[in-house]
Amino acid sequence: MNRELNRIVITGVGLAAPNADNLTEYREKLLRGESNIQEIDLRYFGKAPAGICSFPETRYRKKKENKKGTRAGCIGVYCANEALHDAELEHHNFYDKSRIGVYIGLTEHGTVETEQEVYNISRYDYDVAYWTHHHNPRTVLNNPAGEITLNLGITGPHYSIGAACAAGNASIIQGMQMLQLGEVDMAIAGGISESTGSFGIFASFKAQGALGHASDPNQACRPFDLQRNGIVVSEGGCVFILETLENALKRKSKIYGEIVGYAMNSDARDFVLPLGERQSECMALALKRAGLAADDIDIINTHATGTKQGDIEECKAIRHTFIDCPSTYVNNTKSIIGHAMGAAGVLELAGNLPAFQDNMVHPTINVSELDPDCRLNNLVLDTPVELPAITTILNNSFGMVGINSAVIVKKV
Repeated sequence: MNRELNRIVITGVGLAAPNADNLTEYREKLLRGESNIQEIDLRYFGKAPAGICSFPETRYRKKKENKKGTRAGCIGVYCANEALHDAELEHHNFYDKSRIGVYIGLTEHGTVETEQEVYNISRYDYDVAYWTHHHNPRTVLNNPAGEITLNLGITGPHYSIGAACAAGNASIIQGMQMLQLGEVDMAIAGGISESTGSFGIFASFKAQGALGHASDPNQACRPFDLQRNGIVVSEGGCVFILETLENALKRKSKIYGEIVGYAMNSDARDFVLPLGERQSECMALALKRAGLAADDIDIINTHATGTKQGDIEECKAIRHTFIDCPSTYVNNTKSIIGHAMGAAGVLELAGNLPAFQDNMVHPTINVSELDPDCRLNNLVLDTPVELPAITTILNNSFGMVGINSAVIVKKV
């Protein structure tokens, strides 16, 4: 990366995950491998394991405002306010609100509201007079980002970034670039998923033979396991406060880490099937931009979702890119929280950021028998591993229609 550009750091984290509503508790549960996947019963579909968030939904806006808005907006407003509080900026006038940008990554948006409205009018012989007038503002793609600006009175740019399950990483990259271009002075960047509210998403994964299941819902998501059978759908959100290093130091803010490398590319091969070769190229480009060698990376947080071919392709890519890296360790967060779609990348990065302080690599769980095609050096299973020091994290996020992303964060 061009070192003449402003250095961009993370100074605040706000999150809602299936097993926690704050970073401290989230980190503790990841280190313990403590999941909270439930079995839910979806209209038209039936029962399936899923990650459902529990957080104080009325802490930052009233119940009637949540009812008027969306589930994604509710999660986003909570996470954004928590991130500002964490960065000690909630009551601070350090930044002009017209110079703050909001960039929210989404896998999809509007399906939950549309399915609900179709169900509603089905009870009235499909009379569209019963269709809510709130539907259009609820379903436009910029809605979750816009709901954050409405809540916080931010008048700078806001938009959502559709990048499938790489959307969380894409939002970080977007926020960073806007800061370096001088378009904004601070960025609220993150990802949100409301996928558990849509029976269509579950039905589609099931039709593909890619919906994870197990007698114990907490064991349904098992990347790298020989008997893995698919994805566990989760909702959730995570928002970061991004600032220039110069401003963060001026504010005497705590700094979680500096974004030193990133890359995005495309497989250009298939709607669903991933391609390890392109994923390897993506990681290599992120390393090049960061000015790092592969063996400089301490933790690789994998995207692996628990699908047969997806896990294998990523492992191929990691083995190719990190050929001789005895001090690089590998883990997976989805095994604990499920797949939070547009929020996956940011939730997974957030869960690993505290490693810069505690020097622990959180484990991958639910691997009873490792798939030989998923063997990786230093794959952390079952229990956390403590390292002498952790200074760099590479975070992978890949998505449908062949989109790949990698973000590298370094301890400051």
